Amino acid sequence: MSPHAGQSAVSFVVDVLLRGRWAWLLLGIVLAAIAYPTSKQMKFDRSVERMFAADDPVLAPYERLKAQFGGNEVVLAVYPDPDLLNPDGQGLKRLGEVSNRLKAVDGVKDVLSLAEVNALLEKLTAAQNLGGIFNFGSKKPKWSGPALLNPDSKLAKNYLTLFEGYTHGPDQQTAALACMLEPAPPGEVLDARRRDQTIASLRAIVENLPAGLTGGVLAGEPVMVVEGFQLLEQDGKRLGQWSTMMLGVTIIICFFSLRWLVAPIAVVQWSLLVTQAILVWSQLQLTMVSSMLSAIVTVVGVATVVHLIVRCRELETSGLDRYTAFRQAMILLAIPIVGAIATDVGGFGSLWWASVGPVQDFGTMMVIGSILVIPAVALLVPAIALVQFPSWSIKDAAPPHQSRLDSWLHHMLTGMLRELRRRQISAAIVISVVGLVIALGAVRLDVETDFTRNFRSGSRVVMWYEFVETRLGGAGVWDVIIPAPPELDEPYLARVRKLEERLRAIEVPGTHGAPAEPGLTKVLSLVDVMDAAKDSQLLAILAPESRAEMLSANLPVFAAALRYQPEDKNLPGRMRIMLRAHERQPAQQKRALIEEVRRVTLEEFPPNANQRSTERAEVTGFFVLLTSLIESMLRDQWTTFALASGAIAAMLLVLFRSIKLMLIGLVPNALPIFLVMGLLGWLGLRINMGAAMIAAVSMGLSVDSSIHYLDAFLRARQRGLSVADALAEVQSSVGRAMLFSTLALIIGFSVLCTSEFVPTVYFGALVSLAMLGGLLGNLVVLPLLLGWFVRDEKIAETGGYGSTAPLGSTNAAGE
Repeated sequence: MSPHAGQSAVSFVVDVLLRGRWAWLLLGIVLAAIAYPTSKQMKFDRSVERMFAADDPVLAPYERLKAQFGGNEVVLAVYPDPDLLNPDGQGLKRLGEVSNRLKAVDGVKDVLSLAEVNALLEKLTAAQNLGGIFNFGSKKPKWSGPALLNPDSKLAKNYLTLFEGYTHGPDQQTAALACMLEPAPPGEVLDARRRDQTIASLRAIVENLPAGLTGGVLAGEPVMVVEGFQLLEQDGKRLGQWSTMMLGVTIIICFFSLRWLVAPIAVVQWSLLVTQAILVWSQLQLTMVSSMLSAIVTVVGVATVVHLIVRCRELETSGLDRYTAFRQAMILLAIPIVGAIATDVGGFGSLWWASVGPVQDFGTMMVIGSILVIPAVALLVPAIALVQFPSWSIKDAAPPHQSRLDSWLHHMLTGMLRELRRRQISAAIVISVVGLVIALGAVRLDVETDFTRNFRSGSRVVMWYEFVETRLGGAGVWDVIIPAPPELDEPYLARVRKLEERLRAIEVPGTHGAPAEPGLTKVLSLVDVMDAAKDSQLLAILAPESRAEMLSANLPVFAAALRYQPEDKNLPGRMRIMLRAHERQPAQQKRALIEEVRRVTLEEFPPNANQRSTERAEVTGFFVLLTSLIESMLRDQWTTFALASGAIAAMLLVLFRSIKLMLIGLVPNALPIFLVMGLLGWLGLRINMGAAMIAAVSMGLSVDSSIHYLDAFLRARQRGLSVADALAEVQSSVGRAMLFSTLALIIGFSVLCTSEFVPTVYFGALVSLAMLGGLLGNLVVLPLLLGWFVRDEKIAETGGYGSTAPLGSTNAAGE
């Protein structure tokens, strides 16, 4: 299709939208009304395992752990009690009350505490005594207090030592209750609202303990996940409210116009509303990855409308009436707007090639949200832009301060361009050297594996974890899973004991030059529980399998969490060794510890040819998953960035039909990505979820302004302007639009920096930096490249430089 035909088609569509603008506005309102109830049903998928690719080696063992051992989600309820082990038993009595209240909470499968351990010992003691037969001739009076507190009972001492770090602290004044949560039914997604209510109920109980006790804390990965998602939901609402407010203030200051205040806000909110409704209808759910969807749609919507505002105001200033000016602006910018959003779609669509499901879903969500900006503009903006507001509203006539602002920006932008062209060689050298030095910082990047660092240092989650790490000696929970025979025997128990001894001997470097310390703060298995009962005269005479069965009968849920037996008792089962480690330690040290545990485990329980892969020894658990979480998300970052660059390059080639302009358009948008990542490395900031996909996302966002700049430059050249004059004109007009949109967005995103959830802070700051870098790239690097590689040859009337042409151009189109 010829440029003339393309321009005619654009003019026809614009005229249809303008003539029927009130009908289109009504249609937009009706669609929003239909979408509104559905959009409120948007849900979060909170399963951590979905953050991994289906073939990720750390995922399958975790899935087997959940399936075979009845779930793996444990919440620790911890509180101080100076009288916990007082011989009068009052501490244990209060502990029993708390335990019973926690067991009654919906969503709690069982609770393990010293109260349950004491109940087990009471049964063992009663069975052991057999009416006093084993105490025949004893001169000591019978102990009348709790069996666990009997000073003469070796069994009691064994169990107190065994469960230290799980049910109580080494100081014997810290009580801990392990609340085992009910997992989601097989094949179903966890009910987020029910889980929220479970955690809230547990927190209420721990913060309102029986008389005489101070409030306690909750810890555990389920608590962090719930807290993280609640903060993300709050951040999403805060972003919607405050960014709208700050955007409004910025637009009023910059444009002093009520219609241009309403237009971008309406476009963003409509796009978000319909996007969320489509996601609900498509049964897609938000995750930690996609929680900032509203931020992306805001960027695309605001940038689109601000370019339209600036061009419309320029045409009005030249003497055109409002209707004609808006019509011409729509005709001029229709194809650049569609082209810019098409490049956004290409950039965001690159995430479909990621191996992690939620990252793929996020790509889909951003593609939908970006595309919907086009109908939002078409349906809403014509009526809003041409409406006559009452006389008491803000006038559209530019006030003195606004005219001065326009004049100052014009002189500032064109002056900067003149200086760049005067010193283009030195500017290029400075940009190249500084850019290279900053970009090299990317080699220093490391990932954040401590999930608690996703929360601010003063937040309650961090304080809770610090309390648990200090009082119990490590809040990181993970597991070793080993094969087990159908019936336990002494040789097998000896193998497990040897493995546990080696695990306890693993050391990690001490902090601040201190001596090496144990890498695992606790190692516990069913074998340890059985060994602790060796001083029971009754259990001592039983075979290992009989001892295990008796313990299972008294602590069924806890025993089932430590040993898996298939329905066919002749088949081999699996044994679970529960590990504890410090959550707050460097990423490299965590990875080294996990690898060492895996190495030791496979040496003691090496795989053999007769075992299926699902029956071999494995190291897994939340600690392992969270250590690998960011690495899993980062694994495809540079692949998706390359694909995004390729997709955007292809769109630029289609739009401008020039390899030269394609490459010129890519450089100023790729450069900020490397600078942002390099800056993170030099500052020693670790990559968390907020930064995991910033490369592909930022590439898709920043290219919009380049398209508008290149299109305006080609139009100016087509009118016969020299390269220098065309750059000066575009630098002033499109440059102002870039400045206004970037300013509005950065101010709007500044609210994210107040979040309690650190990835949200990272995301807001990095997107703002990327947009600022894209602004500088398009105002500094892009004009330099155009000045170097575009010559002052005559532009053909039906074409542009060489084989290029402005998007949808004709001779004097829209002039």
